[in-house]
Amino acid sequence: MAETADTEREGSLECQSVPLGEIEAARSRHMWTRSAVHIAESGGLVVTGEWDGTVTARDADSLEARWSVDHPDHAVGIASLETGGDDSEETIMVAGRGETGTIAAYDAATGDRRWRYDAVEDVGEAVKDTVFYLPYVVALETGTDADGNERLYAAARRYERDGETRQWYSTVYAFDADGSVRWTYETDASPIALDLDADGERLAVGYNRCMGEHDTGLVVLETESGDLEWTWDPGTEGDRRVGDVSFDRDSIAVSSHGDKRGYLLGPGGAERWSVDLAVETEIGGETLYAYPNHAAADDGRVAFVTGNTYAKESRETESRHPNEHRVAAFDADGTLSWDDEVRGFVHGLATDGDRLVAPCAQNFRVRDPDTHAVRWFDLESGAGGLECLNGIATAAAVADGTVAAIEEPVAYHDNGETRGEYALRVGSLE
Repeated sequence: MAETADTEREGSLECQSVPLGEIEAARSRHMWTRSAVHIAESGGLVVTGEWDGTVTARDADSLEARWSVDHPDHAVGIASLETGGDDSEETIMVAGRGETGTIAAYDAATGDRRWRYDAVEDVGEAVKDTVFYLPYVVALETGTDADGNERLYAAARRYERDGETRQWYSTVYAFDADGSVRWTYETDASPIALDLDADGERLAVGYNRCMGEHDTGLVVLETESGDLEWTWDPGTEGDRRVGDVSFDRDSIAVSSHGDKRGYLLGPGGAERWSVDLAVETEIGGETLYAYPNHAAADDGRVAFVTGNTYAKESRETESRHPNEHRVAAFDADGTLSWDDEVRGFVHGLATDGDRLVAPCAQNFRVRDPDTHAVRWFDLESGAGGLECLNGIATAAAVADGTVAAIEEPVAYHDNGETRGEYALRVGSLE
């Protein structure tokens, strides 16, 4: 076993903060994605997306607002797209969850909307007025193709249930910079993650739930045409398949929800190695497991992050899986380099080269406020630090040593005290 990295004795952030208004406090169990934050590629902007649809761009140093707009849906994902060739301009891309499942492009300098696309036209309208049934743009990815053209890739999905019949509708998109749809890829499964290779030639799509004809957890598409190159699946029973995907040159790291393992795949889906992460484990008469929710690969190293403990036979558990809420990093041949606790549920892992930033929310089995933090790690060594929060950290971004995170208030159901606030926190790791 590799040594555990001791981030608790490392540095912390000196954060600036700005309130984001009101939002319903989270409860003991972690809530769905309700906020987004992004550090723009140029212009020194930190952009936030809020559950009420407000999108605000702020100066990264002063946090003074430069512009604010109302997105048509809940603003739950943000990315940057460079446009304009030699006279490069930046566009802020926003993903929505709501009646229309809107993807919209906003001018980074002014906030003016450049174009809009409603995924509801492809995935269909919600058949029930609850958040889980709404059209949802789950992922955005931007990059340059082989000809130097900037592209936006997006994955949208919608869920419905009629009695015992459950159904997903989903579409993966390739957009040109002007909002034109270059191609789409449609399935009856639930996408959860996208990643683009360094050359901009291949797009990896991870599918979390496969209940219909589409029965594979990973799809790799050719970005110019959207044609299918190859697929991979953990080969497990049930509809759970993949949690996250991450390219590293010609390899793809995959976190498997099917067997709770981590994989490194080569071209064509050849399995280079696999590791146990939070596989089914017998403790005190219970069969416990945790889902590997995140993967990050860079320069021959791979990190995986696991989530909450679940029991195979019951909703509640008496014990906890020994590898829940854990980050584990492996070298090129699958040997464990280091591991550490993240202590709470991580909604999304932010990366910048060999730096990992984990926004940690509550550990609902323990309900310990000390788990509320932003934690960061060096992918090679595990060294890092943390910034404790009163509320829960639910989104984070990192670029060039700057970290931005969203804090949301939380009220544990058996305590009654509301901790924290809805706020943006920004600090420097340098």
